Amino acid sequence: YKTCYYSFYLSCALALSYCGYDPESDEGKALYKKAEDVCMILGEYFQIQDDVLDAFAPPEVLGKIGTDIEDAKCSWLVCKALELVNDDQRKVLVDHYGKHDPEGVQKVKELYKELKLEEMYHAYEEEQKTACD
Repeated sequence: YKTCYYSFYLSCALALSYCGYDPESDEGKALYKKAEDVCMILGEYFQIQDDVLDAFAPPEVLGKIGTDIEDAKCSWLVCKALELVNDDQRKVLVDHYGKHDPEGVQKVKELYKELKLEEMYHAYEEEQKTACD
């Protein structure tokens, strides 16, 4: 939730303060709470989107070569994969996640595709759009 607060909520809270909304007034409490609720959704969405782009976006789109798999980042993708895998699939993650080996990275990405994680992300994305309305 760190990203949610410093990248999203604090900017909104600062804007509310700048506009004179007192966080202790009834109106202010409601506005700050609504800003926090929406910013938490946006911040989580932003981080998950970043994780998905790191694995699936081509470097020319991403602007860098994604290394979350090699760096053993605790990304949404690997967490979701661990919820879904069978024993053989778990072995693929254990054997290849966090290793600086292009073939192993490809095996992890293939597992992500087999688990349909990109599709799950797109469904999550639509849910978040609705939640922010």
